[in-house]
Amino acid sequence: MKLRRGSCLSILLITACTFLGGGCATNQQQILATNQSQVALRNIQSRAFDTTDKKLMLRSVINTMQDLDFLIQDSSLDLGTVTGQKYSGMVIVKMSVMVRERNAKQLLVRANAEYGVKAVEDPKPYQDFFAALEKSIFLTAQQVD
Repeated sequence: MKLRRGSCLSILLITACTFLGGGCATNQQQILATNQSQVALRNIQSRAFDTTDKKLMLRSVINTMQDLDFLIQDSSLDLGTVTGQKYSGMVIVKMSVMVRERNAKQLLVRANAEYGVKAVEDPKPYQDFFAALEKSIFLTAQQVD
């Protein structure tokens, strides 16, 4: 049986899509598989602050991250984001922090950390970050450097 060139190409594309689709499903399962529910993780990663000064908050986030030895990679007042990374032994730790309005009197700060390629789900690093951030907000507001 002789196959036409178009038929061979169709079979090749179908085979490639089958393998690629299987890989995508595995990646989706890995992304969606966490030890904690997403709501619980979001609660660990988030804190509300009684201020509306986004610029002051972002400055405090940057100061806190630098105090924790993060090298700031990017920040945006318009987007309300700060990203940075540091080395912990041979592993890169990445952190992204987002600041947004929660209501008319509060800002919500959400931190997201990765240790290597794995999301940090342990509450302790987030608690430590927010404790340091609270101190930084106080010092920044008092204009102490």
